[in-house]
Amino acid sequence: MLKRYLNLKRGNARQIFFTYMAVIAAFVILQLMIAAGVLSSSMRGMLVPICAYMVMAISLNLVVGVLGELSLGHAGFMSIGAFSGVSAAIILQGVLPYAPLRLAAAIIIGAFFAAVAGFLIGIPVLRLKGDYLAIVTLAFGEIIKNIFNNFYLGIDSAGISMSMLTDKTRLLEGGRLIIAGPMGIGGIQKLSTFTAGFILTMAALVIVFNLVNSRSGRAFMAIRDDRIAAESVGINITRYKMMAFVTSAALAGAAGCLFAMNYSTIVANKFDFNTSILVLVFVVLGGQGNMLGSITAAAALTILPEKLRQFADYRMLLYAVVLIAVMLCTNNSSIREFVRRFAPRFGRAGNREGKDNGA
Repeated sequence: MLKRYLNLKRGNARQIFFTYMAVIAAFVILQLMIAAGVLSSSMRGMLVPICAYMVMAISLNLVVGVLGELSLGHAGFMSIGAFSGVSAAIILQGVLPYAPLRLAAAIIIGAFFAAVAGFLIGIPVLRLKGDYLAIVTLAFGEIIKNIFNNFYLGIDSAGISMSMLTDKTRLLEGGRLIIAGPMGIGGIQKLSTFTAGFILTMAALVIVFNLVNSRSGRAFMAIRDDRIAAESVGINITRYKMMAFVTSAALAGAAGCLFAMNYSTIVANKFDFNTSILVLVFVVLGGQGNMLGSITAAAALTILPEKLRQFADYRMLLYAVVLIAVMLCTNNSSIREFVRRFAPRFGRAGNREGKDNGA
């Protein structure tokens, strides 16, 4: 891995190194603030969801920014990871009493089931492109939400029971209904921590950066830039799209498990179309293909609605106004010229990134 980074162009290596250092620095500063008692309880409660959304933004950026395909069903993979991971954590409670180890196992299981779902949905879907792919992935997200709204899973001394539409598990005495249809999962032991969120974020960055800066990553960008030209030189379009899609789904599943294990109750309606759009906003606002930008946007747009809560009924209106203003400013040539004049290095980096994304 180190040799691969040494062989990168200086600009790319610097950007990757700066991304790692920024995430590590943010983690250290926040830990010091928590130890000093400076960080409020509401902000401490938001740290794990912020990490989960960061991983979601990184995973979606692999599909949207690097591969160049529009996916609107990412919340579906998040929900699969959440429900499968939490269910696994509850089932393994007697086998793995050590909480961090059980959380790690739940995240791995959630990522695995989400990757399997990504593979299965990718077989018929990834031959599509553009608006057709977006519509089908949107439908997939809604299908997954409705499946979990009608799914029942229980465990007792006789084993695991499951049913659809109505509760037909018929659990023995002492059994537990884990997934209760529209009621979701209740009584979850909160295993997620800020440290676990930081580790998962770093792992997602390592996976995506290594994938992007490999032969497969160059194939992703070739497909994004010109699908026909890529196919003409022998690049297997379906194979590489499947690779990116499954990797993205696995990371989204891991993020979903981390997110769900931060709450005592989780329901399927939490992972609806709005969640997919929110993650897409992180990617677009942070810059397609720009992982640090997606991380920053995820953190800022998760904190902003809470900071605007004091404005009560006008909170979401102000949030929308701020979001539109930021989008206009980042795409305004005059503002970019102003930044370029006073920060020439930043301006050159922005130009270089724009050329890479638009190539």
